[in-house]
Amino acid sequence: MTNIKDIIVLENDDFIIINKPPGLLSIPDREGKEISLKNILKNIYGNILTVHRLDRDTSGLIIFAKNEQTHKYLSQQFEEREVEKIYIGLVTGSLNNKENSIIAPIIENPAKKGSMIVHKKGKESLTDYQVVDDFGLYSLVRFRIHTGRTHQIRVHMQFIGHPIVCDPLYGDGKPIFISSLKQNFKLSKTQEEEKPILSRVALHAHQLKFKDLKGELVAAEGILPKDLRATIQQLEKRKKVSIGFREKKL
Repeated sequence: MTNIKDIIVLENDDFIIINKPPGLLSIPDREGKEISLKNILKNIYGNILTVHRLDRDTSGLIIFAKNEQTHKYLSQQFEEREVEKIYIGLVTGSLNNKENSIIAPIIENPAKKGSMIVHKKGKESLTDYQVVDDFGLYSLVRFRIHTGRTHQIRVHMQFIGHPIVCDPLYGDGKPIFISSLKQNFKLSKTQEEEKPILSRVALHAHQLKFKDLKGELVAAEGILPKDLRATIQQLEKRKKVSIGFREKKL
């Protein structure tokens, strides 16, 4: 487990912002058997209150309040859509519209517990997106969510036909291997089989902006975890090679 001090982005007497690693629950699940970020913080700080949450496999910024006043204040900001939430993600394929808004209501899927769908009877949901880089096979996309529905970005990207990479619930769930991105890839002598470079939902809560109890703007940024950084680097290298090859042919 990562040392908690290494993933604290910002902390004061009222709240703490953590750059959550992928694979860690934000809060305890119903069974309460697995370790969660909230439990880790409770063991250190005692009173810790949930303001919002991230999916287990989504990495990035998450806030916890240290007292009731801050909890109420920040929760209200999230509810009233006053918090700016920016995510970075890898999606499958190339998007025709490089910048757009997805306005599509979301509701729990009655046929599949634990998943969500776009449906006219759902709650209003708005996601803005902007393509940062197009790699052909995949695209690096910046998202801003104005509503906080469960799995919102994942559901919206499936809805427009470009699900988040490695998403088992709304995409094909297939991991990414370097061999699929790099020509003439060879395993090292110490490896019996290739391990995936990315094998979890490729989504990261990158930036948060909100006002603290004094009315001052708080802007936090969480660096991308190793798996996403490494994947993006490989995609950038592959793109350079591809461009160089095309230029030679011309």
